[in-house]
Amino acid sequence: MRYPQGGGLTAERRAFRECIRTEAAAMFAAGRDNAVIAKLLRVSVRSVQRWRRAWRVGGQAALRSKGTAARPKLSESLFAVLEQELDKGPVAHGWDDQTWTLARIKTLLGRRFHKSMTPSAIAQMLRRHGWSHQVPARRAVERDEKAVAGWVRETWPLVEAPRRRSEPSSSLRTRQGSR
Repeated sequence: MRYPQGGGLTAERRAFRECIRTEAAAMFAAGRDNAVIAKLLRVSVRSVQRWRRAWRVGGQAALRSKGTAARPKLSESLFAVLEQELDKGPVAHGWDDQTWTLARIKTLLGRRFHKSMTPSAIAQMLRRHGWSHQVPARRAVERDEKAVAGWVRETWPLVEAPRRRSEPSSSLRTRQGSR
């Protein structure tokens, strides 16, 4: 179960797979055949062969999970600095409005930390640290809610086309009465 854009397994899936490898180690010690182990654990024979080689060299410790495959681009301390920069707002960094976009955050990462990340990786990193995706409500400052409600109640029904009533239909191409 891989994620797009080079992501890895979740912590739960890593722990689950480590349990399977631990079970395999017990079966290695019992002298079971690779094909039997693969069938019992529902994995490929090649995986069992690879695990057995690692087990012979390093024991059960060699089958433990080594954590995520890729290190994060930003350490926790650098992410704390990034959060401070984001809290300052886009205007403090030279943009005209108060909207943080992934492209702007990418630019900020390049300017401040000399790091380059894809927008999807940035979104993933922000989500991992508790940041949420928010869409600003685009409404005019001059908007009058009472006038809008009145228009919807009074004017819109006059503009909207009346709904057609459902009538019994005929399966023929022409209606019976039109012959």
